[in-house]
Amino acid sequence: LADDHKIIRDGLKSLLAKQHDMEVIGEAEDGRTAVQMTRDLAPAIIVMDIAMPDLNGVEATRQIVEIDPAMKVVALSMQSDGPVVRRMFQAGASGYLLKDCAFDELVKAIRTVLAGRMYLSPDIANVVVRHLSNAEPTMASPLTAKEREVLQLIAEGKSTKEIAAILLVSVKTIDTHRQHIMDKLDIHNIAELTRYAIREGLTTVDTRPRAR
Repeated sequence: LADDHKIIRDGLKSLLAKQHDMEVIGEAEDGRTAVQMTRDLAPAIIVMDIAMPDLNGVEATRQIVEIDPAMKVVALSMQSDGPVVRRMFQAGASGYLLKDCAFDELVKAIRTVLAGRMYLSPDIANVVVRHLSNAEPTMASPLTAKEREVLQLIAEGKSTKEIAAILLVSVKTIDTHRQHIMDKLDIHNIAELTRYAIREGLTTVDTRPRAR
């Protein structure tokens, strides 16, 4: 289970424990921890929130599927925007539900995905159809996966030194990533970078101390 709200993880864990063939073997409060726990625990399936700190659910899913292309990820989120849903499936998710769904639907989604099929809740299916019907052609993100990761941390108010420590690289490397991000997006201040990150679904944060 990957969700930054402990009360949600506790509730889901308690309910899933009542299923005779399901067991929660790990809990993560952010996407980065979810990626590491996937390496360590090799779960059969991951229930993934999207709006999480440090590394959002879309980028975490992308990294997890790169590690193990057969890994099953079901998104469980409050976000129902067409572009967010599209990015989650592009990242490699196999299912998507909204957090206001009934618990029985989550169980159904888990079983469906484990059986090798995709699962979209009815509400999300409608969102996808409307998005495909109305959306204009979209350009691929100009940023690399690592640059998106750095951008989320910048938008969440992390300093260059803090980002370097999180990603286990040098401050100079982060400065280089930051410059590449600004050059590619033609955005040269943190406030605008943050707005871009929110608009692209990299983070939901809009009021945090800004990176120095």
